[in-house]
Parts: sequence; C-alpha cells; structure tokens
Amino acid sequence: LPGLHVLAIAFALEVSVGKTNTVTALNNSNVLLPCTFTTCIGFQDLVFKWYFNTTELIYHGKIKTKATEPTLIWHNPRVEFVGSTTKKDNNISIVLNGVEFSDAGKYTCHVKNPKEKNAQHNATIILTVVHQMVKTDNTVTLIIVGVVGGLIGLLILFMLIKRVVLKECLVSSSGNDNTENGLAGSKAEQKAPPKA
Repeated sequence: LPGLHVLAIAFALEVSVGKTNTVTALNNSNVLLPCTFTTCIGFQDLVFKWYFNTTELIYHGKIKTKATEPTLIWHNPRVEFVGSTTKKDNNISIVLNGVEFSDAGKYTCHVKNPKEKNAQHNATIILTVVHQMVKTDNTVTLIIVGVVGGLIGLLILFMLIKRVVLKECLVSSSGNDNTENGLAGSKAEQKAPPKA
C-alpha cells in the first residue's frame, strides 16, 4: 500500500553529521565531531552513543524528553558533550580533546528512539589528524597576484581574504562546524588549545 510507505517515511528517525563527513584536526588540538538528529513524532528515553572505528564506545548518553538535556551514562575521559537537546536542533555533538595521530579513523554517532518502535539510525565522520594545516587558498591568490601584479593584485588579494573571513563567520555560527576542525581558510588552526 503506497499510503503506508509515506507514513513510514514521516516517522523516520534521521541522524546527520552536517554537509561534510570528513574532519581534519591538528595534532594535539581539540576537535568538534558534530551530530544532530530529527524525529517527526518526538522522543522519549532516547539513547545515543558515539563509537570509534565501529566497535569502541567513547560516549553513551540518554535523553528523557525534549524538555530535558541528556544525562551521561558513560564516556571516555577525553570526550566532552557539547550539544543541547532543549534548543531548536537536537544536537548531540562531542569534542575530542588532545587529538593524537592514533585518533584518526571513523566516528559513528548512533541514535535509538524507543518512541518510534526502537527505530535506530547512525551517521559517520572520518577524522584525519595532521602535523600542520595546509592552506588551500594560497595557490589561487598567488596566481592572481602574479598575473595582475601591483596594486590591482593586492586589491583582489584583500577582497579574497575578506571573503574567506566572512565565510568563516558564517560557518562558525552555524553550529554544525567548528573552526578548530581545520576548515580551509580558518585562522583558528594555528592557535594551540588552552591546556586545562
């Protein structure tokens, strides 16, 4: 029956890690691993877990209702919950502190909603850890300066830098991404994170 099929889609639980599922982090920095979920009929006693490389549990939380923030069941000491479920988005993002090269791999955000007949869904992020960030914008600006030369080249360079900074503000205020993730053109990656 086609009507039942539409109903199944309407009640579906969905988990998302944003527009891109790859994150690059600087060795020894803190990195945001974004995750949000949506559900059409709401949730009760919803359980969410984060796994490293499919099997290693690094965070386990439970959310009673939309009116309450998650309660922690268990977490790796280096993992910190930074989301919120009482605001507009059901944000269950975490931050991985003091990233090391051995942390590179797959991070899976898994959600189970008993209110939707135990519907389950997950989304995965691939984390890459690097020695230093590579600026991708440099080649474009160098070519423009080389071809045009002089003041016009500098003017275009200034406009490009302004555009990148403006884009950063839009990205960092979206709540999905974090400049510490090492997005291209980000100024945040050179800063060492403050040690607790």
